Amino acid sequence: MSRIGNKPITVPEGVEVKIDGQNITVKGPKGTLSKEFHKNMKVNLENNVITVVRPNDEPENKSLHGLTRTLINNMIEGTVKGFERKLEVNGVGYRAQKQGTKLVLTLGYSHPVEMEAPEGITFDVPSQSEIIVKGMDKEVVGQTAAVIRTKRPPEVYRGKGIKYAEEVIRRKEGKAGKK
Repeated sequence: MSRIGNKPITVPEGVEVKIDGQNITVKGPKGTLSKEFHKNMKVNLENNVITVVRPNDEPENKSLHGLTRTLINNMIEGTVKGFERKLEVNGVGYRAQKQGTKLVLTLGYSHPVEMEAPEGITFDVPSQSEIIVKGMDKEVVGQTAAVIRTKRPPEVYRGKGIKYAEEVIRRKEGKAGKK
């Protein structure tokens, strides 16, 4: 019995949900998101309450039950509030800046690393050592933040690189000196 899958989703005011077979479209104040779900999951909308029903207790259907409910809830939350992911740039000479829709990173390479914002994503750079990735689609926000982090992952000796704001880097001790 999926505890998450059985929870009903209340649709807030100002949000319009259309269910067309397995395709669900959510339209809210920030924009529109659409996603197609697995054929086994039945999504019902009654009186602004969405419920997800699975046909039987097979392991595949059990795992899809909670996933489908969570994805629909994320679509609704994204069109109302949006999502953001914060990154920190650590290291001497490492910095981030925004040029138009581009994000320009100076990360100790011989060239600056330029990244174009995917559709529906915006970059905020409040300071040279902070990057905020914002958007409606939680999946795209997370993927974009992960791609930025791969440009210079944090290293374990000095902690230089790009890390998530809430991430804790386990530091290693350097070489031991001679006695």
